[in-house]
Amino acid sequence: MQTAIGVFGNESSADEGNTDNFSAKPGGLDCPQIMAVELCRDRLGVRPCDMRRKVSECEALFPSIDFSMMDGEDDSMWNPDIREPEEEIAARMVLFMNWLWTRPEQDIVIVSHGIILQQILKVLGNDCHQAVSSALCQRFDNCELRSVVIVDKSPRAVDSMLCSPRDVAKQQHVLREEVSN
Repeated sequence: MQTAIGVFGNESSADEGNTDNFSAKPGGLDCPQIMAVELCRDRLGVRPCDMRRKVSECEALFPSIDFSMMDGEDDSMWNPDIREPEEEIAARMVLFMNWLWTRPEQDIVIVSHGIILQQILKVLGNDCHQAVSSALCQRFDNCELRSVVIVDKSPRAVDSMLCSPRDVAKQQHVLREEVSN
């Protein structure tokens, strides 16, 4: 969230070279909407630093971010005993991308942790040439930015069941139960 605000948030703070003022509302017409999306968060489990704060705490720290996509006040996805395997992250990123296809915006930036971005690219890079897929799916360096154009070439209609934030969150919980069994 700090990275998103630092790069895309409050223009007046950025103009002054101050990216520490996360409590300010974005200013100007060029500031995009910033959304916190539960599905696109860091790897889940075991490490306390990967457990998210209460939504109300995040809203107080980052009032310019839309937290309506969060699955409740407390972190119901984090498990202190099980570290989320890459297969589950990839499955979660499929759900995230299904939701993302329902968005009306044409230009979307995803700001997340390297493992999350890497799994998104692995999921999407399956039909790319091997050289392209290898380059895209390399581990991210700290603070690395990559520009990628993603095109949905499938003939399918977007699953309307995944349009609602609550439906997407419910689907994630069902997926976790299926993988656990």
